Amino acid sequence: MPVSSALSIDLTSCPPAGLQRSCPVRSPARRSNCTRQCLGRPVLHCRSSNPTAKYSRFCKSVVYAAAGGAASPGDFGVGAPAPQGGSSVPAPSKRSGSPLQDVFGGVTTAVVALPLALAFGVASGLGPLAGLYGSIFCGFFAAVLGGTPAQITGPTGPMTVVTAAIVARFAALGQKELVFSVVILAGVFQILLGILKLGSYVRLVPRPVTSGFMSGVGVIILSTQWLAVVGSVPTSSTWAAIQAAGTALANINQQAVAIGSISLLCALYTPKAIAKFVPGSLIGLLAGTATAYFGKLNVLTLGQIPAGLPVPRMPSFPVELLPTIVASALVLALLGGIDSLLTSLVADSLTGDFHDSEKELVGQGVGNIVSGAFGGVAGAGATVRTVVNVRAGGRTPLSGATHSVVLLCIVAGLGRFAQHIPQACLAGLLLKSGWEVLDLPYLARARQLPIESVFVMAVVLLMTVFVDLIAAVAVGVSLMSVLYVKDTAEVMMNNCNLVTSETDEGSKEFRQLLSPEEKDLVRRSHGTVAMFMLEGSFAFGAANGLLRKMVPALERFDTTILDLTDTDDMDDTAALAIEELMQQADTVGRRLFVCGATGLVQQTFAQLGMTKSLRQAPDTTREATLRAVVTPAAV
Repeated sequence: MPVSSALSIDLTSCPPAGLQRSCPVRSPARRSNCTRQCLGRPVLHCRSSNPTAKYSRFCKSVVYAAAGGAASPGDFGVGAPAPQGGSSVPAPSKRSGSPLQDVFGGVTTAVVALPLALAFGVASGLGPLAGLYGSIFCGFFAAVLGGTPAQITGPTGPMTVVTAAIVARFAALGQKELVFSVVILAGVFQILLGILKLGSYVRLVPRPVTSGFMSGVGVIILSTQWLAVVGSVPTSSTWAAIQAAGTALANINQQAVAIGSISLLCALYTPKAIAKFVPGSLIGLLAGTATAYFGKLNVLTLGQIPAGLPVPRMPSFPVELLPTIVASALVLALLGGIDSLLTSLVADSLTGDFHDSEKELVGQGVGNIVSGAFGGVAGAGATVRTVVNVRAGGRTPLSGATHSVVLLCIVAGLGRFAQHIPQACLAGLLLKSGWEVLDLPYLARARQLPIESVFVMAVVLLMTVFVDLIAAVAVGVSLMSVLYVKDTAEVMMNNCNLVTSETDEGSKEFRQLLSPEEKDLVRRSHGTVAMFMLEGSFAFGAANGLLRKMVPALERFDTTILDLTDTDDMDDTAALAIEELMQQADTVGRRLFVCGATGLVQQTFAQLGMTKSLRQAPDTTREATLRAVVTPAAV
């Protein structure tokens, strides 16, 4: 697949050869020709001292001195040039794992996913089996039909928080079963997003918005699940948790606290040597359940769970509730798309592959449709499970499908055992998940970040926690868009240079922008001509600034020239602002000339019918315009 050339990596900053055990080139003969190589690890473990290489998320720079074979741009990293003086061999694809490795990765991920699926299912308000069905069906179809080969799909923290809010909304209306219709419709929306190729737009959400949203989701999980740890029933919102805090603290169940603490400590502090074979979350689940069961502790458990496989159900869309269903489904679809595509980027950085955004959205959509039809929660790309899968050897859709099949086999005989799982045990695992969702690295840099970004992040975080998740994202994106337009407008106006006969001859405008003949003509204008020179692109954000800057010149100088020689593009708002300037010049009895407009700028003038209203052809050169406006006496 094509590689972006947005970043240029200095290959000489990569670690020197000699770390052959980490070399991505498998052929010993080709390894001997490797002069420089990067370890091919995620950013946190990259030993490259080059910030640009680290910023690319995955340093894959490998240079070969003189080896045979053809090379593709992807062999040398993002934007890196192919080596000179000889061709290069392509680095082997990191997707080339064996089927056995994929199966092992899927089985390992299923073990990690089991307690999380149960916990997220309970937290959503739909029950533990709904979480498992979400992992099974979303995981299988997203893996087989999606565009990120190594990604694992299932219930996630953000999707669970949104689902819990939707469950509470429909439960209050006595229509809790409609939640599954919402999940199905969300899948349909995701398929449409993929078909319409909107995946690239989903990824454009700014970092302050995603940071505030994810941190807000983490706060919601932490603020609601601690209630289960102390023996109370968890709520679906932070406000409800605050209201229930007094009663919960007055009636703390010490046994539930002990169970929750056991599962949390196991999840946090299981030695890495053990966690390689049995994840800490599973150890916490088993330890907490065994303690409660054999100790006959008085704690809330999951209770009776139906045995066997689910029966598909048809969606229902009552007309009176259709607006609520559509709005809720749209929230799930957008959030699931963002969550999945962010995880796809993580998978890319780990595997060296490139995901297909549109195909991934279609796969996620199909998975959610099937999940909703079988009574499962909505799912999305799960970062932690994806990382586990890749580290265990999973590289292809076979690993994701295996993960789902293993969970399906577990579900077939799980019911009689799962009913004894304490809710406090699952809540302890969710506390760890909530903490991991918090964007702590971004929060830690708050003092170094622009105040505008911190403000947007704080607004999104608070709105996520206390108002509404989708409204928080919408407000955050809107604020960042306004700030972007403001910053861009300032850059545009900084590229608007004024030149008169009084301009210092040592200035940039005189030294770099004008030819000797043009400099001479400006000097001889004797204060009667002002020339504004626009560089780069001009759009609606700078239209008002252009008016404010040029109107005083129209009133002061006999002739004003708007030079567009170095203007690459101009939108209709900026062009209409120029038309307004021409009208104001006529009103005050002054002359305004437009020159140097070519290419896209000239096309915009033609489309708006402005060409005939100009005093001269818009593509007239700057020098010709100066010669025409400088009076014969001055010349």
